[in-house]
Amino acid sequence: MIIRSKPSFKDILFSINGSIIPRIIYHLIAVAVLSIIAVLAAKEYPGIFVQISAIPFTLIGIALSVFMSFRNNACYDRWWEGRKLWGELIIACRSLARQTSKLEQQDKEFIYRRLCAFTAGLSAHTRKTPVDIAIKPWLDIKMDLESPNLSNDILDQIGAHLLELTEAGKISAIHYSVLEAQLTRLSQVHAGCDRIMQTPVPFAYSLLLHRTALIFCVTLPFALAGSLAWWTLLPVLLVAYTFFGLEALGHQLEDPFGNDPNALPLDTMRRTIERELLFALGEKPLPPRIEPVGYVLK
Repeated sequence: MIIRSKPSFKDILFSINGSIIPRIIYHLIAVAVLSIIAVLAAKEYPGIFVQISAIPFTLIGIALSVFMSFRNNACYDRWWEGRKLWGELIIACRSLARQTSKLEQQDKEFIYRRLCAFTAGLSAHTRKTPVDIAIKPWLDIKMDLESPNLSNDILDQIGAHLLELTEAGKISAIHYSVLEAQLTRLSQVHAGCDRIMQTPVPFAYSLLLHRTALIFCVTLPFALAGSLAWWTLLPVLLVAYTFFGLEALGHQLEDPFGNDPNALPLDTMRRTIERELLFALGEKPLPPRIEPVGYVLK
């Protein structure tokens, strides 16, 4: 996730890091080259594009802008839902830590370290990296690597341990039901993340938008070259930057758990949980905070 203050005038003119330009630079270069070709053709053969009017492009541009706004809103909803789910995860972990703070040290270590393992496993799962490697540093037993859901298995272990504590009389039945509700909350977070991962924005929807924007930006220079000459580059590149930029930004927001600059900072949120739970166990030194690198927080 990009962490930057309100851009200054200098940032607006020259800032590259944190913008969408690196993703669309080749599109812009291609459109610029095509515009130059159109201008040279118009100068070499005056009147060659006289029958191409700019009026249809005005109507198409308005329709394309509305269509693009609907898609970007849908992609942002996915990004915001992912952020809310990870917010719920942090709340549930803090609640479990507070509600089990009076247990014996060994029981707290069993629960807290598995909460760290669950968080690390969910982060790896959503980013499609090996879950077993992510959870290994936090567990004192081997997991069944053939399990289809290692993160859920960790919640099962915590639930089984809480049930053993209930049977041993260390926690009451009411206390157990409260703790079980927090585990259910964590399971719901896991399911919510799976829902986002397994239900992408329909491919045909994205393809239609990309094709329409591409055709619009490729044909626009030929409608303007005859009347604007070299000034054609200015409106064409501005339109291309806007349309291609919004399309690329929507693609990044569509996958909130990815590694793009605008994806959610899962590593930072995971580290927040680890630091708080390890502090509750009295362990020192704590893992360092994750700081943004080049204005990007992972």
